[in-house]
Amino acid sequence: MEFRKDENKMKDVIIVGSGPAGMGAALYGRRAGLDTLILDATGMPGGQITTTYEVDNYLGLPGINGFDMAMAFQEHVKKFGAQWEPGKVSEIEKQDNYFVVKTGEKEYQGKTVILAAGASHNKLGVPGEEELTGMGVSYCATCDGAFYRGKTTVVVGGGDVAIEDAIFLARFCEKVYLVHRRDSLRGAKILQDRLFELPNVEVIWDSVVERIEGTEAVEQIHLLNKKSGEKRVLSAQGIFIAVGIHPNTENFQNLVEMDEAGYIIAGEMGETSVPGVYVAGDTRTKELRQVITAVADGANAITSVQKYLLENK
Repeated sequence: MEFRKDENKMKDVIIVGSGPAGMGAALYGRRAGLDTLILDATGMPGGQITTTYEVDNYLGLPGINGFDMAMAFQEHVKKFGAQWEPGKVSEIEKQDNYFVVKTGEKEYQGKTVILAAGASHNKLGVPGEEELTGMGVSYCATCDGAFYRGKTTVVVGGGDVAIEDAIFLARFCEKVYLVHRRDSLRGAKILQDRLFELPNVEVIWDSVVERIEGTEAVEQIHLLNKKSGEKRVLSAQGIFIAVGIHPNTENFQNLVEMDEAGYIIAGEMGETSVPGVYVAGDTRTKELRQVITAVADGANAITSVQKYLLENK
């Protein structure tokens, strides 16, 4: 299908996603004088931080509520005049020297695109999980673990991330339970060795979470042993779910190169396999996925956009 190029509607950069990476890119884009459009799939800016009760590791904003942080980010971006449109991107097509971005029945044109659609944590899908997210249910131990100093926590999972989370939490939690559905862990042996040396960590084998209970916060975790059928109730103030994460890149499969897990392959400056397309935040291949690194990714991606626009006038 051919599209008619419309210079009057052409944006310098279209940002797919309104999380910290997308808003960081939008802020830097507007400060650079770029005609900037953010496409927001959820109607609620902020991405994963909106479900975080308290963010205590973002420089200069200790203890801020995740929702308040998202609103502050959005207000800052809008102050500089970034255009904001609702819509989940269904397809992106490269034309001669621009891109057509589709959301439902709408189409947008941009000289460059930044993919900042974020990632989603795999969930257990048990009663109480959604209701208590941000109130004891967390998907990021490094983000929220410090709030549980001296308390009892539960980690669910058996891979590297789950083991690392348990080791991390054991530094300051009174007791840490690691619940795994199998009889052996999948994580690296060196991590397992470190885990088993910790006196305040107990591994519960062959078990799954049936439900999470609490009135205003997490209070109890109900477990089922899949081999014996035995049920057990843990008293805990926090549960960290580490059963995987998946990038929101399903609609970009035919656009840019990705790794086996679906993360878009790119370095620090966000340059993808397609000139003019950049990636920022949790969607790209990287080691650390935090709010502060997502915002930095957005700034780096805009730097790459500026360079591209100068070279392709």
